[in-house]
Formats: sequence, structure tokens, C-alpha cells
Amino acid sequence: MTSARTDTLARLRGSIERIEGHEDTARLDRVALGHAKADRVLHGGLLRGTLHEVFALETRQVGAATGFVAGIAQRLTQGRPLLWIRQDFVAREGGALSMSGLAELGLDLRRVVLVQAADHEMALRVGADSLACDALGAVVLDLWGEVRAFDPVASRKYTLAAQTSGVSCVMLRTSALPAVSTAETRWVVQAARSAPTARWEAWGAPILDIELVRNRHGQLGRWIMEWKCDECLFRDAKSHADKAHSQPVAAAPPDRPHQAPARPQRRIARRA
Repeated sequence: MTSARTDTLARLRGSIERIEGHEDTARLDRVALGHAKADRVLHGGLLRGTLHEVFALETRQVGAATGFVAGIAQRLTQGRPLLWIRQDFVAREGGALSMSGLAELGLDLRRVVLVQAADHEMALRVGADSLACDALGAVVLDLWGEVRAFDPVASRKYTLAAQTSGVSCVMLRTSALPAVSTAETRWVVQAARSAPTARWEAWGAPILDIELVRNRHGQLGRWIMEWKCDECLFRDAKSHADKAHSQPVAAAPPDRPHQAPARPQRRIARRA
């Protein structure tokens, strides 16, 4: 019995060492994002069958981070089902996940399974079990705030499970700070201003300010990316934060001068 336990422990240690090194990860498939500069830094794209982390440091950036996760999940699944595990508190604070929005981003809703978890502990348990199912293309863990249960030991288990099954795991963390983990990549995402559009268009293309803050086998970087919904690829986009909007502004009121005060002056009644 002691010998069997020793052998099992040795195999687990060897697996963790291979994960920590470059030996196994070099043989995994890479999926290009479509953004030339980012793919160059990533040596061809994101590694499949491993753990990636995406952070929205503020609640108001949860939409941008969710869009980025939807994009990379679409790239990682490659036509296989996507399991999205979402903690209930994320919806209460950041809004419900829109299926029509995911469809507009290019995801096939027939292959998207949404699981609502009461808390982060349940989400982590479901995620760990799901990574053992090699029929999935990717698993998204959508968590809120600091999660003490996801410590370096837990992240190693997730990385090992993802590598064993070949199922990619993407952790979306809202209102949390990056911590030590075995993630292959770690991203911080916030919204960027879209380019001015024609008058008949409601909004512009999704533009994201994306920073790669951890890359286990390469350099870091920061880019302004545009998600091409029809092509399901990221492309280079220029920031329009410093450019004036070209669309016409509201017309001046016709019944008063442009600089007239909005609040009417009070009249003082005179005594006869």
C-alpha cells in the first residue's frame, strides 16, 4: 500500500513539474486570436487545454471583460460545446448574461450551456468536474471578488485537469486582484472607445483595451483590439479616445439664444 501511494505521488509530482516547465505545453495546440502582434507574443496564439485568467478590476468593466472571454472561448472551442459556469452574485452586481448578445458576438448558442452557481465554491466544484469531460471545447468560470478557495494548489489541479482532458479553462474574475496561480496567461480588460459610426448605426464595433500581464512562455503587452463579429477574430484597432466625434451634436434651441441660461430667472413682483 505504501509503495502504491509513493508511486502515485511521484506521478503527480512529475505531472506538475511538466506543467510548470515547457515540455508538455510546447506540444499543445495553439489557437490564433487574429491580432498579429498579440499572436506573435503568444508564439502563435493561446494554448488549448490549459488555464487562462481574465480580470475586470472594476464592476463597470465586466461587460468588456465578458466580451473578451466570449471571443477567446469561441476561438478555443473550435466547434465543440462551451460550458459557462456563472456565480449568481455576478449577475446581481454586473447584470445577467445576454444570450442574444453572445449570438451577436458570433457564438453558436446551440453549443453554449449556461450553469448558474449559488456561490464560488459550487462554481469551482462544477468547473473541476466539467474539465474531466473531453467532449467540451472550453469551460468558463465566471466568479466575483476574491476567491480564497482558488489558491495555488487549486490552480495546479485545474491546470492538470485541463491538460489531461484537453479542455481549455478560462477564469473570468470581476472586482478581484490577480494573485499567484499556474495560469498560462493572465489578462486585464477594460472598454475602449469605438470609432464614430454612421448616423443609422446604433453603436460601433466592440473595441477593447487589453493588457497581457502574465505569459508563462513569452513577453507581455498591451493592445487596443477590435472584435470582428462576422469573422470571429480579433484585429488591431486604433483608440479614438483623443479624437472628436464626427457626428453632429444636438441643435441649439430655436426659442432662445445658445448661451441663455437653462433655468428661467425669477420675476420680482412690484407693489403698486
